[in-house]
Amino acid sequence: MSDGKLVGIVLVSHSAAVAASVAELAQGLAGVGGAVPVAPAGGTEGGGLGTSAELIAAAAASVDRGAGVAVLTDLGSAVLTVKALLAEGDELPERTRLVDAPFVEGAVAAVVTAATGADLAAVEAAAVEAYTYRKV
Repeated sequence: MSDGKLVGIVLVSHSAAVAASVAELAQGLAGVGGAVPVAPAGGTEGGGLGTSAELIAAAAASVDRGAGVAVLTDLGSAVLTVKALLAEGDELPERTRLVDAPFVEGAVAAVVTAATGADLAAVEAAAVEAYTYRKV
C-alpha cells in the first residue's frame, strides 16, 4: 500500500476523444469519481490524430502525486513516444512506468486498484492482468 498518495494514471491514445472517453469510463466504472488522478493524453496539439510528447508529459505532470504514474497506451507509435520520453529521463515525473496492458480493460483495472491506495507495482499488475479477461 502507498503512504496515502494515489498512483496517477495517464491514458495515451491517437485520438483525444478516445483518451477522454476511456478516462471517463474507467472512473465511472470504478465508482471513484475524481478520487484517482487520471488524465487523457490523446491526439496532437492541433487536435489531429497522432501522439504528442508534450501532451503526454503535461498529462503525467498533472496526475503525479508522488506515488508514481502508470501510463497506458493504445497503439504502436503511442508506445514509442512514451518510451522515448522515458529514455530522455527528465520529461516525465520520477517513477513513471509504461504499462503493457489492454487499453480499456487495463485502464479500468488500474483506476480501481489505484483507488484502494495500492502502489505502482500493484496498479501495473492489475492492469496487466486484464489481458486474461475472457469475453466468451
